[in-house]
Amino acid sequence: MSPSSDAALHRRGLAITGLGGLALSFDIPLIRSAGGEVWSLLAVRSLSTFVIGLLAWFVINKVLGRKISLMPGKAGLIVGLFYGINSCTFLLAVFNTSTANVVFILAFTSMFAALLSWIFLKERPSNATLVTMGAMVLGVGLIVQDGLESGHLFGDAMAASSAFLLASAITISRASGRDMALVPLVTAIFPAAVALLMLPAGGFAIAAPQYIFFNGLVMIPLAFFCLATGPRFLSAPEVGMFYLLETILAPIWVWLVFAESPTAQTLAGGAILIFALIGHSLWQMRSRAARGAAQPCPE
Repeated sequence: MSPSSDAALHRRGLAITGLGGLALSFDIPLIRSAGGEVWSLLAVRSLSTFVIGLLAWFVINKVLGRKISLMPGKAGLIVGLFYGINSCTFLLAVFNTSTANVVFILAFTSMFAALLSWIFLKERPSNATLVTMGAMVLGVGLIVQDGLESGHLFGDAMAASSAFLLASAITISRASGRDMALVPLVTAIFPAAVALLMLPAGGFAIAAPQYIFFNGLVMIPLAFFCLATGPRFLSAPEVGMFYLLETILAPIWVWLVFAESPTAQTLAGGAILIFALIGHSLWQMRSRAARGAAQPCPE
């Protein structure tokens, strides 16, 4: 593959993964807007996503004529299990700690992904990625120092588990090289089954179901389809960094909708994360473009 085509694929990966991170940032606000009992919300959210996964598979394979697997081998099953367990730990985190705690702890997804790739894939992060990770640690440190509340150990632990599970799924996807776009959608049936078994005796308890249906039918499928496609074009740490968009934007949506104002220190930390992510993307694109320009043209 020529450097110019490599740069084009990298730009495509940035655009796809960025869209996924943006869509994911609406997850917590929509869950909170729906209101209700945790297992009811998880069941509806996961079942809706599963239905969209099957529909997407049918359209891509039968209508568009492009072959894509629902479950690409053992790697796909393992990745799907990680995504499925993550759905459970994520909802438990949302209901057992503050929104700020959840999204800020999830910011460590990219760091976990970088470490796992370094250990298991022997992909040493580039100097630009290491510098960006250092800036991210500073930004998250500011936010955590200001926003992390005591007394939410279980919820915080669930959020940390989600970050590790997502990083593991990204790393395995990157290692396999297979198209995992539909895997997190169809394996949503696993958390759905768990949630249905855990429903309260009175059945579903959701105050405003339209929000959770919109989340499960539109935003979550879009987010995970894009984010699961990202490892085909980007390194695992780069994909992990786009999960930071949820860290940055979810508190802003909560601020706008629920009037929960972040502090100046939280905003400062978020600004550091944003500029680190943008700076890293621009640096990577510039480096790839420079390598493409330096490559001699074939005679």
